[in-house]
Amino acid sequence: MNRHRLPIIAVVVVLFLAVGGFLIYNNIPKGGQDVTFNVTVTGAKSMSPDTLTAHQNDMITLNIKSDTDGEVHLHGYDIPIETKAGQTVTTKFKADRTGDFPMEWEDTSAPLGHLVVS
Repeated sequence: MNRHRLPIIAVVVVLFLAVGGFLIYNNIPKGGQDVTFNVTVTGAKSMSPDTLTAHQNDMITLNIKSDTDGEVHLHGYDIPIETKAGQTVTTKFKADRTGDFPMEWEDTSAPLGHLVVS
């Protein structure tokens, strides 16, 4: 009976390591993807969608169309985005910080939404 124990223990250890490795790998944040958001700002008061989500190290392309000239400001990253009424403006950046970052209409400090980076 002793000669059968060693192979059984070896199989159990290999299975334990394989399952553990699989679980660890699948729970690692998936960053570094290209992510594009198409956002509409209406009346310098609201943004649709109002919540943008990404992972750390994603490359973000932010396309903003507004019906008003002005500036959308992404706090935390300190990115000003100058809008022109009826036009789409594009900003690209790397999401190198995690957190919940507010976006506002700069002239009035009106909250528009936020970018959540995990």
